[in-house]
Amino acid sequence: MWPQSRLYMNVSSTLEDQRKSIYERLAEGNALSTLFAREELGIMHPAARIMELRQRGHNIITNWQTETDVTGKSHRIAKYILLHKKEEP
Repeated sequence: MWPQSRLYMNVSSTLEDQRKSIYERLAEGNALSTLFAREELGIMHPAARIMELRQRGHNIITNWQTETDVTGKSHRIAKYILLHKKEEP
C-alpha cells in the first residue's frame, strides 16, 4: 500500500473535479505541468482534461520542456498556460 501523505488523497477523482482543479490553477495565472498534475493533484491523464477544457472554449497553450520527476528521471513534459480566462470551467 502506498503512503497516504500525498496532497490528493482526499480529493475527488471525477472527471469534472479534475477539470475544475486544472482550470482553477490555470485561472490563477499558474502554469500547470504534466508532472505537477500527476504528483500533486493526482490527475493521471492531464492531457485529456486539457483537451476537454479546450473543447469547452478555453484558450490553453502547450509549451514543451524537460522536467525531472520524483525519482530523478528526466521527461519531456507539457506545461499548460491559460491565455484568456472564461467565466466557467
